[in-house]
Amino acid sequence: MKLAGLKSNENAHDESVWAVTWIPATASRPALLLTGSLDETVKLWKPDELLLQQTNTGHCLGVVAVAAHPSGIIAASASLDSFVRVFDVETNATIATLEAPPSEVWQMQFDPKGSILAVAGGSSASIKLWDTATWKLIDTLTIPRPESSKPTDRAGNKKFVLSVAWSPDGRRLACGSIDGTISIFDVNRAKFLHHLEGHYMPVRSLAYSPVDPRVLFSASDDSHVHIYDAEGKGLIGAMSGHASWVLSVDVSPDGAAIATGSSDKTVRLWDLNMRAAVQTMTNHTDQVWGVAFRPPGGAGVRAGRLASVSDDKSISLYDYS
Repeated sequence: MKLAGLKSNENAHDESVWAVTWIPATASRPALLLTGSLDETVKLWKPDELLLQQTNTGHCLGVVAVAAHPSGIIAASASLDSFVRVFDVETNATIATLEAPPSEVWQMQFDPKGSILAVAGGSSASIKLWDTATWKLIDTLTIPRPESSKPTDRAGNKKFVLSVAWSPDGRRLACGSIDGTISIFDVNRAKFLHHLEGHYMPVRSLAYSPVDPRVLFSASDDSHVHIYDAEGKGLIGAMSGHASWVLSVDVSPDGAAIATGSSDKTVRLWDLNMRAAVQTMTNHTDQVWGVAFRPPGGAGVRAGRLASVSDDKSISLYDYS
């Protein structure tokens, strides 16, 4: 397996690019790349040439997260202004605006069926679940305090929730906190199940394996990537190689590899059989905040594709084979 640099857009945004995801292909168009930036804009790109297709404005602070609905028809952006904007991909019409208290909107992800948008709740130490039919808040999954803490303890702040990921069957939701713990919830029962331990610094990114709903990957400021059995609570493996914080992790559609982005300015490709990094890409000149594999599907799509975004204001595309 390998990555081959395909294209870079050096000044894709006016400021740091903090978020990236793929909007799935529809019957009428291929997959698109969606990016969010400190410059308060969200941009849609044609993925082969990195041609700008659309610029969305409307946030009044930096965009910290973007998410795409599995249908490819709608997407969402979350900003430090505490608003989540849900919009129509084709027309850019605003479908809904979800409001949260300050510092309570971080990463977000639609569930595999597209019926719920889960938003990592930052300082609320919870995940908010929004119904995508009505855009009403349907549940708040709260991370329990450690037993040892007193109500006056500032332990709640340590559970600041940064990251969120759905299992591929939509039954489980994982969230990563500033203190390094990962919390697993049973979504149907709205029930906290258990913590996954092993990290001691913020967990900024989580991704489930598309081929095994038990396997969860985590990226942390402790410079490690962990592989967990999210059901059995066990740490399956830990991989090191980055020289600094690991800011983003994503799994290849075939489940054989993961990609990571780090504040050491590199993108790494890891072979999961070997549990080792097999390639390091050094094209970025600053922290790499996001990596994302293109989902399978779409007419004429042959090779795998990976995108990365960075504080250096650029987007890079790679072939994955």
